[in-house]
Amino acid sequence: MNAEAAYLANIAALQAGNWPKGLTKTLHKPFGDAPLADHLRQWAARQPDKAAIIYYGRTLTYAELDHLSDRFAALLASEGIGAGDPVAVYLQNCPQFHIAFFGLLKLGAIHVPVNPMFKQNELAYELQDSGAVAIVSLDQLFPLVQEVLAETKIQKIFTTSLRDFLPAEPTLPLPAMLTYPAQPCPGATDLLTALNAVTTKPPAVAIDLDAPAALNYTGGTTGMPKGCVHTQRDMLYTAATALPIAVSIGQDDVTICFIPLFWIAGEDMGLIFPIYAGATVVLLTRWDPNTWLQAVQLYKVSHTYLLVDNAMQVLDHPKAATTDLTSLRTTKVTSFVKKLNLDFRHAWRALTHTTAHEVSWGMTETHTFDTFTTGLDTDDFDLKQLPVFVGLPVPGTEFKICDFETYTLLPLGEHGEICVRTPSLLKSYWNKPETTADTLRNGWLHTGDIGVIDEAGYLHFLGRRKEMLKVRGMSVFPGEVETLLARHPAIQGSGIIGRPDEEKGEVPVAFVERKPGSTLSEAELVSWCRDNMAGYKVPEIRFIHPLPLTATGKVAKEELKKLL
Repeated sequence: MNAEAAYLANIAALQAGNWPKGLTKTLHKPFGDAPLADHLRQWAARQPDKAAIIYYGRTLTYAELDHLSDRFAALLASEGIGAGDPVAVYLQNCPQFHIAFFGLLKLGAIHVPVNPMFKQNELAYELQDSGAVAIVSLDQLFPLVQEVLAETKIQKIFTTSLRDFLPAEPTLPLPAMLTYPAQPCPGATDLLTALNAVTTKPPAVAIDLDAPAALNYTGGTTGMPKGCVHTQRDMLYTAATALPIAVSIGQDDVTICFIPLFWIAGEDMGLIFPIYAGATVVLLTRWDPNTWLQAVQLYKVSHTYLLVDNAMQVLDHPKAATTDLTSLRTTKVTSFVKKLNLDFRHAWRALTHTTAHEVSWGMTETHTFDTFTTGLDTDDFDLKQLPVFVGLPVPGTEFKICDFETYTLLPLGEHGEICVRTPSLLKSYWNKPETTADTLRNGWLHTGDIGVIDEAGYLHFLGRRKEMLKVRGMSVFPGEVETLLARHPAIQGSGIIGRPDEEKGEVPVAFVERKPGSTLSEAELVSWCRDNMAGYKVPEIRFIHPLPLTATGKVAKEELKKLL
């Protein structure tokens, strides 16, 4: 046995010994390794009248979703679009996103989700880079598509309105964007009109599970976004491991999704997981705590996934205490601006009688959901560990910690680069062979993230390497300091960056957003920091409102750097 094999075997033994009692290790495969669209077909045959999607009171059954996605596949085929052709989906959350997604999978085409917040240059770049030959766009976004069209390979434009699937009498409050009148789109084909006119069946396509099925673009924090090539086999593995372990969604669940579907977490939570499991998803176009509360009560939502920021708004909402939330069975959260901590967990448990768990560590490159913390909350064990505790890997996924420069393995307890090997690993970066070769080495993804595998085999995420600070030679991890700051009752959120210092090398600077009404002073917060973290980690404090955020809800640290 070579050194790496022995290292991995030791970690695997530690992790097996700490696997939560009663938690399954069996992957959830209701229909084996069948293509994802075949899962939709199977559920449509077995439970045709069950709600697949509920959209502000409009129900789309499994039979209807199967039928409409068949029509979309046939529509694309009639335009000469087939297997291997990239098709851009430029939509907010709406049922049309599901119709396009499953129609593309049935055809063997490549799903290219595009951020609906993109402006002209960003849209042009992604359409050019992906080589998309067609696009499904919101009517409100059509003018932007027109502006960049000449620079792309787009041959066909389908447009649709967020109003198209609304019921006559919505059951939930509508965000303003859903009340806008439909916009004229000259030269484009109205999607619903075209679907209703389809008279042919979709072509019979032998789906290759290992062919490119989606280009999921990274956030572009280091240069322009990169398209991660994912396959249907990646999607199936992510669902098979996450559903029974990290996420806990089953056929009888009603889940709720407001996370943007263009985002990889939204693709998993809103598009793939509910349909794979045969569950129902209550789909919201955007986040609103009042709408979330009403939806949980009305539709007896049993599973929810939120950012901690969203959950805090629920806790602070005046209707929270009088809303019936007893249907909730599972709460999963992700810490971005606000962090999961003991005070929040206890408050959430008191309101919902569910325990909030950090859902997972993951990346666009791995299709996310690579670890879990389910079952690790006894006596709040998970929240009492070194921040940021992300738990154990799902079955089939492995981690190692390497030196950033030499790639040599590091002992347990030492921080270095998180490297991950998983069946759902991207196959390449689209059109970027050099980046692919630099990042994927011998089947391992070198993430650029700093982490630790502790002596018990648990993984801890410490942040991006480029964000790590050196203060008098000591390593300071912004994510750790942000997590510690989140324990202060007056802090809404924070972002840590470094500024150069002749004496110390670097000094951590905390941009802090206080909770409304707080009178916390810089001196008081610095004093609190000195009592709660090592002296070299204590940051300079700069209050800010609001914290600048990226499209995916993370603190926009490049914007903070400009404030220095």
